[in-house]
Amino acid sequence: MIAFVSGPVAALAPTTAVIEVGGIGMAVQCTPGTLAGLRTGQQAKLATSLVVREDSLTLYGFADDDERQVFELLQTASGVGPRLAQAMLAVHTPDALRVAVSSGDEKALMAVPGIGKKGAQKLLLELKDRLGDPIGAGAGRGTGGSGGPAAWSDQLHAALIGLGYATREADEAVSLVTPQAEAAVAAGAQPPVPQLLRAALQSLNRTR
Repeated sequence: MIAFVSGPVAALAPTTAVIEVGGIGMAVQCTPGTLAGLRTGQQAKLATSLVVREDSLTLYGFADDDERQVFELLQTASGVGPRLAQAMLAVHTPDALRVAVSSGDEKALMAVPGIGKKGAQKLLLELKDRLGDPIGAGAGRGTGGSGGPAAWSDQLHAALIGLGYATREADEAVSLVTPQAEAAVAAGAQPPVPQLLRAALQSLNRTR
């Protein structure tokens, strides 16, 4: 198992960071929140989980060991693979997921792309005794702490800056996708940061 990778950030993409390790570029799949904390050329250390398939070896990277542990625990639920587990962590922090599961918050899980009402109910049952209690500073704030308007926009803005866009470009892109985020909030869901990031990147590519 590759427990972590450490080295300079060689490149950043919407879903991937390339970390140079001993002269080799390791492509690591990351959430927008993790990517937002990285800068090309700067040193980085990511906790990692290697997913082995018959036709691929995929390395997933995380900001810390707790996030990686939750990623792996989520996959013990039936129907949850690495992509869905990563999508859950893209929308919610580990503690927000713990709060959602412990409080039976279906809507919080349904905010994750790919999870419907029945799927959320099934996950709440299967994960109830697996994730444990909230451990961080946000333990008492519920699932809304990481998904409110300020949180999603700051996360998206930081991710765009980390990908090399100018502050003005990031500001404009966030403004363009704000209606999508507000529509999600109005429907009682969390703003889907990964989808908003893709939409923001598309708008930036059109204007360049």
